[in-house]
Amino acid sequence: MSDVNEQISTLQIPARQFCVPLSATRRGARLGRLLATEQLRSWELPLDPARLIVAELTANAALHGRVPGRSYRLALEVTVEGVLRIEVTDTRGDVLPSRQAATEPAESGYGLLLVEELADRWGVRTGPAPCKTVWAELDPAGRPSDFAPEPGSV
Repeated sequence: MSDVNEQISTLQIPARQFCVPLSATRRGARLGRLLATEQLRSWELPLDPARLIVAELTANAALHGRVPGRSYRLALEVTVEGVLRIEVTDTRGDVLPSRQAATEPAESGYGLLLVEELADRWGVRTGPAPCKTVWAELDPAGRPSDFAPEPGSV
C-alpha cells in the first residue's frame, strides 16, 4: 500500500487551472485574450509574453480552427514547478499548424513563428477526434526575472 501512496503523492498536479469555452469568432478570440490577461493578473504572473501567445493561439482557433456551430477551449495552468501551460483546443483536427516559415512574403502566416520565439516549448496534440490542441509553455526557470536588473546596468 505504501507504493500506491507514494505514487499518489508524486503526481504532477497543476497548482492553478483556468479553462473556458469560447466562440470560434474574432470576438471569442478577443474575449479569450482578455480573460487570460485577468487570470494571469489574479495569479500575479507577468502578462507578457503569455498574453501575446494567447492572442495568437486564440486568433488561429477562430480563423483556422473554426467549425460553424462549434466553440474552442482556452486553458491555462500553472504547475507546481511554476511552468505556465497555455492550451487552445479546436474541432479542426484535420488542419494542423505547420512549423515551417513562409517562403514568400505574405500578410499572414507568421503567428506561430512568434509563438516559437516567445515560448520555451510548443506543439500540437491531436485527438480526441475531431479535435486538436495547440499548446505552449513558459518556464520561469529559463527566463530572467522581470524585476532583476539587466546585466551590467548596476
